[in-house]
Amino acid sequence: MSAVFTCDFAGRAAIVTGGQRGIGRRIAERLAADGAEVHVFDREGGEHVPGITFHAVDIADSAAVTEVVASLENPPLLLVNNAGITRDRSLMRMSDAEWQAVIDVNLTGAFHMLRAVAPRMVEAGYGRIVNITSINGMRGKFGQANYSASKAGLIGLTKTAARELGPKGISVNAVAPGMVLTEMTLALAEEFRKKALDETVLKRLPDVDDMANAVLFLLSDAARMITGQVVKVDAGQYI
Repeated sequence: MSAVFTCDFAGRAAIVTGGQRGIGRRIAERLAADGAEVHVFDREGGEHVPGITFHAVDIADSAAVTEVVASLENPPLLLVNNAGITRDRSLMRMSDAEWQAVIDVNLTGAFHMLRAVAPRMVEAGYGRIVNITSINGMRGKFGQANYSASKAGLIGLTKTAARELGPKGISVNAVAPGMVLTEMTLALAEEFRKKALDETVLKRLPDVDDMANAVLFLLSDAARMITGQVVKVDAGQYI
């Protein structure tokens, strides 16, 4: 069982993209448990649960993102760019559509979110942004040219946003997971999990609470002097 980092987010509104399931859902639940007013942006939407409101939003659609962010009564001062998709195929076989779909969601979608929330954070003089990248955006991965490129781009976006928004009281960081034990990865053939496990130095794979711990820390005022950083949460899968 994972240790759970807690913080007081009472009175703060948060947006988590891709929060319908997996890592994003756990981050949203943990934020709500710690007092935040949580808004989940997901293409599938979802039913309201205590502390969490779901919005059916395609973050690749700039106009849709701008409209929904503007409609929120309380300014979102916490943002987690978690939404991501894969369309895995080797470089020479990858179609234009497979390439573009992943870039549109994983990288351009994060840009749309940053641009939409930044003005209200600047007005408040406060903001915390965490982008979920990947160790495969740092090392590359066979069959993931689109995904690795999008996640590498997200690191560049994180660092640029940190430079631009820092003087306004806004921190921007990234968390880079390796393989995480989610419902999706637990449904994979054992051989795939074993390969990732063999790469780790801690000889265990992180779960969704391990990811949420890192994200909530970076969103908290305990991390107020940390910005422009990429924190790997991968059990030493990539060193």
